[in-house]
Amino acid sequence: MKLVLDMNLPPAWVPVLEAGGHTAVHWSAVGDPKATDAVVMAWALANDWVMFTHDPHFGALLALTARSDRA
Repeated sequence: MKLVLDMNLPPAWVPVLEAGGHTAVHWSAVGDPKATDAVVMAWALANDWVMFTHDPHFGALLALTARSDRA
């Protein structure tokens, strides 16, 4: 599984997830740290990554995109 960690998670989680067998990257390593959640989610979807976040309104954003199978 390829995980892109949202800005609200520490980059220190990347090696922990990699040790568990996942491919992981922190958003700050691949995109603009000031990007909106929608931009991060669009990048994840376009590049076949799963967005990993601790954002309490992420579910609402996902519902607005009408995507339940991805991101």
